[in-house]
Amino acid sequence: MTTERRIPVGTLTGKTALVTGASRGIGRAIALRLAAEGALVAVHYGSNEAAAKETIDLIAGAGGRAFPVRAELGVPGDVATVWSGFDAGLHALDVEPGLDILVNNAAIARSEALDGVTPAEFDALFAVNVKAPLFLVQQGLDRIRDNGRIINIGSGVTRIAYPETIAYSMSKGALDTFSLTLAKALGPRNITVNSVSPGIVDTDVNAGWLRDNPDAWTHAAAYSTFNRVGQPADIADVVAFVASSDARWISGQNIDATGGSHL
Repeated sequence: MTTERRIPVGTLTGKTALVTGASRGIGRAIALRLAAEGALVAVHYGSNEAAAKETIDLIAGAGGRAFPVRAELGVPGDVATVWSGFDAGLHALDVEPGLDILVNNAAIARSEALDGVTPAEFDALFAVNVKAPLFLVQQGLDRIRDNGRIINIGSGVTRIAYPETIAYSMSKGALDTFSLTLAKALGPRNITVNSVSPGIVDTDVNAGWLRDNPDAWTHAAAYSTFNRVGQPADIADVVAFVASSDARWISGQNIDATGGSHL
């Protein structure tokens, strides 16, 4: 006889979290992990409603709580739409307004070397990867409670030079600087701000060139000192730690979660 897995009472019980880009991949893993620690999770997504529903169903099936927030990022009014949907979701659940954990995970990942970058692509990358997180924080500060957590999902490309993604790398470098500067600004409220930077991770986005290509998989695994490709849960577990009270004395840091890539 099988026993249904239930989410235990965890370190984030009573907390509310918002994870952007939580319908798939790393974002989904983060949403599941925070819910597993007891947080009520707002699952933000841009357009894939079915994937977002699957994330929510997975959380609910394990005994957790979540609700959807739909908003395309990188377009006019995007941030207002996110916060409107977030507030409405809390109201529908009769949950006290406010936010404890904001995870800025949603991003565009484009692979272009210097000669292939276009102004339109550059603008799109920075609109989603940099502008949206900044204004989500700015317009959400009245919702974020003291002792809260802001976690920005960066990338190992800010430490490991990867010319093939130069504009994307620049956007993640800007996000790291945002974390550093914001950490000082919000310190008086005991709000920690950190970046968590993954390396190569096995997600659906990478399936075409990585998961379905044995040679590429072997090459990617060799980046890590552990000789394996990262999994979304590897990143989610680090985020869960940074979101917890155990990380209360860590702020303004870029936490490398690349599996020791290029040491």
